[in-house]
This record gives sequence, C-alpha cells and structure tokens, in this order.
Amino acid sequence: MSPIPVGRVEVLLHQLDPELELPAYAHPGDAGADLRSREDVVLEPGERRLVPTGVAIALPDGYAGFVHPRSGLAARHGISIVNAPGTVDAGYRGEIKVCLVNTDRSHPVRISRGDRIAQLVIQEVARAVFLPVAQLPDSVRGVGGHGSTGGILGNSEHPQEQQA
Repeated sequence: MSPIPVGRVEVLLHQLDPELELPAYAHPGDAGADLRSREDVVLEPGERRLVPTGVAIALPDGYAGFVHPRSGLAARHGISIVNAPGTVDAGYRGEIKVCLVNTDRSHPVRISRGDRIAQLVIQEVARAVFLPVAQLPDSVRGVGGHGSTGGILGNSEHPQEQQA
C-alpha cells in the first residue's frame, strides 16, 4: 500500500445506494466533498427535512466530518442546513443525513435524487481536557459577548444590546 500524501486522510465509505455518485470534490483544492440526495424531496417555504445521502463513513479517531451548506443552493434557492455545520463524529457509522431547510418565504424547492445538497469537510479535531479553576485569566476581550466587538450600530431595535 502506498503512503497517504500529506494533507489527506483515508476515510472508509460504505455506499448504501450504489446508484448514487460517491462524495467527490468538484475542483482541485476544494475543502468540501459534495453529498447527494438519496431521494426526491419538495421543501415547502419554511419547511425542514432530514434528507439521506446514501453513504456512511468511518473516520479515524481524531477526525470529524462537518456538513456545510452549498453556497449556490443558499444563494439561488434559500436552502440551508438547520444545524450548520452538522457534525459527523468518528464513532458514528450510520447514514449521513442532512437537515435541510427552505428559508424562502414563498417558493417551494424541489430536490431530485442525485442532486448535490451539502458539502462534507473532514478535519482533524482536538479533544479538550477540561481543567476546573476558580477564575479564568484576563484577556483583551474579557467577558464581552454577542455584539460586543461592534458592527452595525444605531440599527438595533433593542438599544440595550448596543451597550454590550
């Protein structure tokens, strides 16, 4: 067996639907491999649905798969992923399913079997060792939360949010 080139990882894939194309990268250098719909789906405005992809994978320990929306579907049709990015843990062996949502307020979206519906990004992940302490060290940001670093000021319907 030849060595795996740097920046690549072997991922075992069980093709649950042999008639569908395997996940693939559309262009050299792409981070996400396209996942396809295993079934025909019509998403009504505001509707969400768990859509099967016809594949299951086995990731090595220390890796996870992240299921991201496809930018073209989002821009053209308002299709996104409810829990974006969805996480595929190394220990999961079931079919990858994508929780799609139609954000368009007036038009249904038809997805056909075999359509590309999401991108799967494989990344190395660290497992944290959580160390309880009485107090955290100071940082430049401190405890500033949502919106504390600025943004569009003066447009908020809730002035108290601008003080954070």
